[in-house]
Amino acid sequence: MPQDPTTLRQAKLDVAATLLACGVNPKHSILFEQSRVRSHAELAWIFNCITPVGWLGRMTQWKSKLEKVSGSHVQSLSEETLSTDLKMGLFDYPVLQAADILLYKGTHVPVGEDQLQHLELTRDIAKAFNKKFGYVFPKPNAIVPPSAKRIMSLRDPTQKMSKSDPADYSRLNLVDSPDLVRSKIARATTDSIREVWYDPIERPGISNLLNIYAAMRDIEVEEAVKECADIKSTKDFKDKVSDAIIEKLSPIQSELVRLQADEGYVKRVLDEGSIRANEIANSTMEQVYKAVGLK
Repeated sequence: MPQDPTTLRQAKLDVAATLLACGVNPKHSILFEQSRVRSHAELAWIFNCITPVGWLGRMTQWKSKLEKVSGSHVQSLSEETLSTDLKMGLFDYPVLQAADILLYKGTHVPVGEDQLQHLELTRDIAKAFNKKFGYVFPKPNAIVPPSAKRIMSLRDPTQKMSKSDPADYSRLNLVDSPDLVRSKIARATTDSIREVWYDPIERPGISNLLNIYAAMRDIEVEEAVKECADIKSTKDFKDKVSDAIIEKLSPIQSELVRLQADEGYVKRVLDEGSIRANEIANSTMEQVYKAVGLK
């Protein structure tokens, strides 16, 4: 925020269609727009009132933003000349993220390795609320996919892959054509050693591609290394990785095209999901309001 309203509305539909194309079944999972369940914001505010500022100041993403301005953490928050580009939404969004999870009393949350810190904050907030007002929220546990816990940039394998990176060749997109996938993988940063083995410290580029290959094949990294053991050239290895990506993305892309042509269905899924989500969220908020004394 702020974003162009028209672009944002379409982006929400595109994300919903993408999740459906990836296999999310609305009969088994509630798919909805967060903005249509106001309890998220209500619970986040209550959590704000019990969350120490220091907990948020330790968040890695916030600290990485602070590195871009001069001065200490306190200076950056207090001096207007230093904090112009630092928005409260960035500082406080981990609390909203905690509300997103705890509102539905989630017990297990699939996350990447870079989100473990945020999930730990969620557990701390749940513990703090329960201690002060009585038990309401479970402390959620992380589900971290072994081979895809942290996928790195194709251009700089020491940095995580990000959709906000201005360089499109740094990442893989679900809508990338086969030719574009091959081009991106061919240009991915690796090293001059022809053999393939896994070593994230000494060979971050090759190891990143092995992680991607393992994720596309739904296998462990160790199995991926075995499958690539006979490869004696970086080109052949990259071709193998590209083939695995294309094979995985092909059915998703076909389903995405079908869903994008049926926008009415996607909207109905979101409408029905928001009704179901609100029922659960309202029930939780009734408990919260009674616990804190607002009802």
